[in-house]
Amino acid sequence: MSYEIPPSRRSSIDQVLAVLEKASRVILTTHKNGDGDGAGCEAALLSLLLEEGIQAWIVNPTPFPDLFRFLVPDPTRILEVDEPETRRRCRAADLCIVVDTGEVSRIGRVGPLVEDLGKVIIDHHPPGSGALEGVSFRDAAAAAAGELVFDLAWTRDGPWTRPLVEGLYVALLTDTGSFRHSNVTPEVHRIAAELVSRGADPEELHRRIYGRAPLRRYRLLEKALATLDVSSDGRVAWMTVPAKAFRELACSSEDLEGLVDFPRELDGVEVGLLFREVAEGSTKVSFRSNGPADVNVLARSFGGGGHARASGALIEGKVEQVRDRVVARSIEYLHDEAGAPGSGDAGLAESREPQDGEGVE
Repeated sequence: MSYEIPPSRRSSIDQVLAVLEKASRVILTTHKNGDGDGAGCEAALLSLLLEEGIQAWIVNPTPFPDLFRFLVPDPTRILEVDEPETRRRCRAADLCIVVDTGEVSRIGRVGPLVEDLGKVIIDHHPPGSGALEGVSFRDAAAAAAGELVFDLAWTRDGPWTRPLVEGLYVALLTDTGSFRHSNVTPEVHRIAAELVSRGADPEELHRRIYGRAPLRRYRLLEKALATLDVSSDGRVAWMTVPAKAFRELACSSEDLEGLVDFPRELDGVEVGLLFREVAEGSTKVSFRSNGPADVNVLARSFGGGGHARASGALIEGKVEQVRDRVVARSIEYLHDEAGAPGSGDAGLAESREPQDGEGVE
């Protein structure tokens, strides 16, 4: 294959592999409300470590997503964060690998359990405040954390087990929007081709992730679409997930997958927004760009963050109040010729660390 690891990553890869050579018991974790990239990387690394004779377990701050459990053949390797067995495993471990985030606040309840462990951070997000300390393998140019884990596997030449291959393919598939977003590069396609040649089945994996859905998801979509609205200039569109419908339908965060694409994909829209009340007095906002707009700038003005094309924030306030502020700020941002936050940010931004559910879903 013509794929070559970017030279800028070589030193970090060597450092990570040197740490892994000394590890015997490893805890794998990712950010709250784990997604396909985080879960896929965990499944891939779990397989890689076990094949090397290193004991490893997955411990996430929120439950491992049911949608991606098929990637982990041995369910006993996924531990719940609040179980006594989990605390015992964490105390006995000598290394924690954190994927798809590099901030203390984003690993939530796992943080205290791995506080005294050495750490490896594998992340493709722009650095934020409250960074985890440890051996860092970061590259914001990577389409997914899965791209960086692939580089580790490529350097070691596998072993290319099914969980490794499928986990990395799912990581790329989900964080590139099925290979259609602006973060897709020739290298992403080369990696995907290599994974397919080693057994990843694009049709089957796409079907398992996107090709089926419980009825409740469509019922929720029906309720959310009734709230769809567009700014007078047609450049900002938004939708709200009704809290009552979310509860009554017994939905989970997995049922929100792709909802923000509906406002974003309206003709002429440059910024799409999705609002959801997640706790008493707090609202989760997902930001998506449909062009040159950098929604990471918008999200960070509200204390969140993520990527230029996909970001999120958790904002204090009831959904109606937050929606008005965020929509107004988004319109202001697009009308700003420089595309940077103006003096109107005062009174809008909350200066705090990103919280539960922030960043890219």
